[in-house]
Amino acid sequence: MTQRTAPPRETAEPSPQGAPGGDGSGLLDGVPRQRGPREAVGTRVPEPALAAGSRLCTPRPWRLLPTPTGTPFTFGYAIVLCVTSLITAYADPALVHALLQGSSTDVTHLVRMPELVLIGSALWVAGGVTSPFAIAFVLVLTALERRLGGLRTAGVFLLGHVLATLATEVPVGLAVLAGHLPDSSLHRLDYGVSFGVAAGIGALAGLLPLWLRLPLLAGFGWMLLQDLLAFTDPMTNWGHLIALGIGIATWPVVRRWYATRLGTGGG
Repeated sequence: MTQRTAPPRETAEPSPQGAPGGDGSGLLDGVPRQRGPREAVGTRVPEPALAAGSRLCTPRPWRLLPTPTGTPFTFGYAIVLCVTSLITAYADPALVHALLQGSSTDVTHLVRMPELVLIGSALWVAGGVTSPFAIAFVLVLTALERRLGGLRTAGVFLLGHVLATLATEVPVGLAVLAGHLPDSSLHRLDYGVSFGVAAGIGALAGLLPLWLRLPLLAGFGWMLLQDLLAFTDPMTNWGHLIALGIGIATWPVVRRWYATRLGTGGG
């Protein structure tokens, strides 16, 4: 009887890398096959991550206003300005005049008690809470604090307030000493937050994209130039322009602060 011989088995050639079983997953059950680059690219993003990304891109207009937790400096400062505005509106006029005169950053007060009047003058809003600079205070400082934090926003505000005040009042004192202005110029009424707000606008412009930065600077600068040409209060108008320039000069610093804040997860 002729013995039947089985046909020779074909030797399985190793599968190329990336083909089914090429990584050994077809030899051992329960060993997951590793994903290749093609599969990693097409991986589906989990739904919670997509939802978080969509929330980041969703406009949130309420963030334009200060909050106690998000922008504590601007929120607390705005409360103070509301209180002082109520005082100017409803208190006895003689008392209001005495308070404003005592807080004025004129030359006489700057020589006698500079720290007190530089802080006190920034606690009032000329024109009340409905004035343009009061509204700009809320919007600009809120936006700046969300980008820089409270302490740095306060630093920008005080820098513009103090330097612009000194830049406008020191020449008055020198002009009086030289005999070009009367002695009454040493006692002019000067108070408000407008210098600090103007510096905040200049600083904030450096953190905005170009399509927002140019209209902001052009519109605000044109408004200040119109006030200066009207010549109703040239010293204050010059102070606004100086404060805006101070804010623009802080761009290298505030941009570095902003980048640091984003890098630490605080933006």
